[in-house]
Amino acid sequence: MASTGLLKRIKNLLRLIYSKPESDFIFPALKNLMDVYRGNEEILARKKKYNDCVVLDESDSILMTYADSIYRQGEKPLFTLYKFLKKHVKNATSSVHVLPFFPSSSDAGYAVIDYEKVDPVLGTWDDLRRISKEYRLMVDLVLNHVSSRSKWFLGFLEGKKRYRDFFIWSDQRVEMPEVFRPRETPLFTRFHTASGEKYVWTTFGPDQIDLNYRNPEVLLKIIDVFLYYLSQGAEIIRLDAIGYVWKEPHTSCVNLSKTHQIVRLLRSIMEYVAPYALILTEANFPYKENIAYFGESHEANMVYRFSLPPLVADAFARRDTTYIKKITNRKREDLLFFDFLASHDGIALLAAKEILNKVEFDNLLSIAEEHGGLVSYKSSNGDKEPYELNISYFDIINDPRIPDDTQAVKRFMAAQAIMLSLKGVPGIYVHSLLGSRNYCKGVTESGLNRMINREKLQADKLDAAISDPQSIRSRVLNHFLHLLNVRKQIVSFHPAGTREVVDSDKRLLIIRRNFQDKTIHVIINVSDDEVMVPDHAGKFDRLTRTAFDGSVNGYGIYFLE
Repeated sequence: MASTGLLKRIKNLLRLIYSKPESDFIFPALKNLMDVYRGNEEILARKKKYNDCVVLDESDSILMTYADSIYRQGEKPLFTLYKFLKKHVKNATSSVHVLPFFPSSSDAGYAVIDYEKVDPVLGTWDDLRRISKEYRLMVDLVLNHVSSRSKWFLGFLEGKKRYRDFFIWSDQRVEMPEVFRPRETPLFTRFHTASGEKYVWTTFGPDQIDLNYRNPEVLLKIIDVFLYYLSQGAEIIRLDAIGYVWKEPHTSCVNLSKTHQIVRLLRSIMEYVAPYALILTEANFPYKENIAYFGESHEANMVYRFSLPPLVADAFARRDTTYIKKITNRKREDLLFFDFLASHDGIALLAAKEILNKVEFDNLLSIAEEHGGLVSYKSSNGDKEPYELNISYFDIINDPRIPDDTQAVKRFMAAQAIMLSLKGVPGIYVHSLLGSRNYCKGVTESGLNRMINREKLQADKLDAAISDPQSIRSRVLNHFLHLLNVRKQIVSFHPAGTREVVDSDKRLLIIRRNFQDKTIHVIINVSDDEVMVPDHAGKFDRLTRTAFDGSVNGYGIYFLE
């Protein structure tokens, strides 16, 4: 769309969020902000590189990692990460999501003290720009809340007039049981301020203070941060906890209409300033609410496929791919999902609960606990319900009580192959790439369930493990790299292509992927049984570079053409 059309859309979206006088008042400041960033050298270089449009193909996948998931004494973790990528990952993946690297007071970076700084313990913006020259860089825009130690909230506590309306507060204790909560902590937290005690809205806990988007200045500040990340080399912006940003009395305060208008506004601003970049919404809700962030048009470029991690775990537990086939067969071919199995958070359950029956759902909870994991809960209307499973993905697929399980790596990689084979952009968590097990010590030391899959790995010990061909880390990494390197050579995996589930034995997932008249059949076995598929005999398997004989081995993976 031409610039004039985008500006008109941006102005109209502002009027849907705020009153006409408010939107007309802030539009000139927004226009000036956009034009300043539009001339940024980093952004201009990428506009030229991508010819002013979003470019994705079969080579695209995203590695998710904290800046310090891998560390070495005497070296900034962001530089250690860069060396790990260059040494071990190389060009097997196209993109890297560096999880929050800002100065932060809690929640592994998601209680942001300063949006525009890199925690000096981790490195600098130069380190991130170095990564962005080799890989497409994804960063988090934590737009629902800030740290209780941020400049904005400290200004509020000090009674500074400018920050009075940056947050949602009351003079008295507030009870709002209808508000959807992903935590069990109180919705409002009491703080002592220069003007007395105030109760402040804290969706995710007392150290994470919700921003008040009814104040247009807050939105302008966040847009400035959004554009700043693009100017530092980011090409994918992940909108963290987007569903919670707008609040209305007497509602659940999630996924409200004006939240969607804010996403549309950010998308339109991005198309005006950096049309090559993408927005990924993190909306951990059931399917219909999640895909609503695609909108009818011009909302998110990508959304998470939250149903996939629990349903893949269920498929291997019950040796049955029926539910994977069900979600893969959904008709919306225009949707671009971010397909993942593991992340820095737990295995979300809200999307799976509407698909699995009660026995299957409860069985999944039991398996997680039997395999050394934990179950975290949410609170809504006074009820306590399972919200996520906290467990490494290797251990949800494999029972750690069986130490010499010879099928463990094969079983795990079959699970990962499902994620790599669907229509979308695959995302690989660093601890999946490296076959990490439950980090129970981290849970004990921190008291946080999510620490079970956030272990920090010493780089020299990691290198030694990778050098040992018999180690789980080495076997998983090499298998992953092989799958990724073969996948990116197959045009049928282009995210704009089509996909079709082929009817088969429930132990098998067979998907036909097609793009530009090129077809590949993916076959994955979620059981240890040998299963015959004679219709595919004689086809060439791109993974083994041999003819397929019609026999699918236990936990076998095949890319047939």
